[in-house]
Amino acid sequence: MKNPAFPSYAQACGWNAMLPSRSPRAPAEGHLDAPYVVVGAGFTGMAAARKLCQLNPQAEILLLEASTVGEGSSGRNSGFLTREEYPSSNAAQSVAQNNILNGFNRGAFDELQQLIEDHQIDCDFHSSGRIRAAATPEGANNLRKIQHALESTGHACQTLDATEFKKRIGTDYYKFGIYTDTGHLVQPAALIRGLLAALPPQVQVHENSPVIDLSQHGKRWLLKTPSAQITADHVIMATNASVKFFGYLKEKLVTIHTYAGISEPLKPNEMAHLGAMASWGVLPAHRLGTTVRRVGADRILVRSLYAYEQSLSESVVHEALHRRFHNRYPELSHVRLEHVWGGVTGLTLNGSPYAGRLAQGLYASAGCNGSGIVKGTALGTYLAELAHHNKTNPQIQMAYGTPNSILPDPFRALGFKVISAWESRKAGLES
Repeated sequence: MKNPAFPSYAQACGWNAMLPSRSPRAPAEGHLDAPYVVVGAGFTGMAAARKLCQLNPQAEILLLEASTVGEGSSGRNSGFLTREEYPSSNAAQSVAQNNILNGFNRGAFDELQQLIEDHQIDCDFHSSGRIRAAATPEGANNLRKIQHALESTGHACQTLDATEFKKRIGTDYYKFGIYTDTGHLVQPAALIRGLLAALPPQVQVHENSPVIDLSQHGKRWLLKTPSAQITADHVIMATNASVKFFGYLKEKLVTIHTYAGISEPLKPNEMAHLGAMASWGVLPAHRLGTTVRRVGADRILVRSLYAYEQSLSESVVHEALHRRFHNRYPELSHVRLEHVWGGVTGLTLNGSPYAGRLAQGLYASAGCNGSGIVKGTALGTYLAELAHHNKTNPQIQMAYGTPNSILPDPFRALGFKVISAWESRKAGLES
């Protein structure tokens, strides 16, 4: 029977499938006791576990993963990360908020980069710059506002037209774009698996250990998995939207299914259609648009489609992703997507995540809104500090904001369908 407390994926993660197989850590078994339990071995959970080790060098820390590391949501993203974000406008408040945000971003990014270097994690981590692209006049207008904000706050950027797009990435599908030199790409499943191997020995990791029940007993917490009962003083829920299935943040979060595919390796003559840039990633001007990036030397990734609280059929996903790929690269219409998979993320109404204390000894990060590597690392670190010091950091809310409440179902589901249909129509060619 499917357990709604954690996502169950029908398709294997393509990023993980391209890596050598690994043996998972043993599931949690029997009666266990620890001062700290972290639920979710993604970027947020691992950051929390690492920080707890620094703050509590003698404490045992349990890290529970519902599936296997690399197959979860952290291994299923598109592999974009950046050390610095740019302000959305040149207004003083926006600039000040962005400066605070980038303080957390830089700390998280630098930590990840140091871990990659120190532990020689082979995850194709490299600087690529970042392209934001528009295929419609409305999308171009949105990007010009961003361009103006960048230029007026002293951030360098280049504008791209269809000819320049064709030269750089091999397609003239996009009509206007902005290139900034701040941006990195990574193989996300390789990174999260490498971070697992880099954890200190005091972190006891148990895979295939989904938490199926969570309850408070006095000042302690009881967690149940299919084969274990665990008591803890502090529990950090690094499970994104799955936290709502335990009764928390239901009014703040929705679960969204999104999908990606990676092409089969291209032949040498086909690679000429990928443009002169050896590495690139394209983010759409519209939030419901399609993300595209070059993977290695000879593959293309496309990420698109959004479904509310349930997965789409495999045939619909394959057809839609292939269409989006071939629309951008008609010369490659004979090339198929070798790996196609889905992933679950948590969205909030205003795009701000939740990070804080749910109850005494219980903490959570949720609502990553599709941006989880650097943000998740920063928020996981914060939750560990909160659990240890029992003191909130007001700058977290200043940096990331606070999620708004969402109407309950059935109004929520109806609202999402109406808004997504309208937004998809506005996205047009950027879908």
